[in-house]
Amino acid sequence: MQGLNRYRQLDDAQILQTLTRLRDRIAERFAESGLARVADELLVVGGETANLVAYLRRPLWPVRCAVGLVIGAIAVVLVAMAASVRMPSGIDGLAIFVQATESAINDLIFLGAAIFFLVTLENRLKRRKALAALHQLRSVAHIVDMHQLTKDPERLTSPQADTASSPVRALTPSELGRYLDYCSELLSVISKMAVLHVQHFNDPVTLSAVNEIEALANGLSGKIWQKITLLDRFAVPSRRVPSVGGGSSERVRET
Repeated sequence: MQGLNRYRQLDDAQILQTLTRLRDRIAERFAESGLARVADELLVVGGETANLVAYLRRPLWPVRCAVGLVIGAIAVVLVAMAASVRMPSGIDGLAIFVQATESAINDLIFLGAAIFFLVTLENRLKRRKALAALHQLRSVAHIVDMHQLTKDPERLTSPQADTASSPVRALTPSELGRYLDYCSELLSVISKMAVLHVQHFNDPVTLSAVNEIEALANGLSGKIWQKITLLDRFAVPSRRVPSVGGGSSERVRET
């Protein structure tokens, strides 16, 4: 059963191992590139994510004990107050009792709000840390997108000359394809790292933030794969195949 559970949930150690290999692959091909430094930083973030996931998974016993003591003290005070109440007699006493009841109801509402605040304190403490970490992952995803922004495959076949402000394009078509692949893989790892935050932490606010990062990573990766598709179209040579009957020929891609 334990072996089956390995394939039903993400493993932060396996994600870090995959990210380490991806970092090494990027460094081996593009040692001096900014993308390699982004991969290095993402690996540091991955270690922080693993520690945070462990924090989100375990209960905060000091917080729970403190909350329990406070709620217990409130319950004791309420029981003591209820035991000291004496039913008044007469018309005037009934009016006083009604006023006291209204006041007690208002106090109970405020006490209920206070108890709710205390009960959800642990969840809110974890949520704050999780949202801060997810904000960092979102920023890294945008940084990856900035690195692929100027990697335009159409410029490989463009007859227009570069201007003084044009970015340096020193990559060959094969290198450009590999660079874009690495960008897409980094975005995929970022998405998986985001999901780790809610795997053992059931919080709707955090889950919404994770969904936003997944949508962001998928959207950015989709733009990258559009470029890869264009690059494959430019890189694959074409050949002419005679049509049936010896007429005009058509161009088809070699597979």
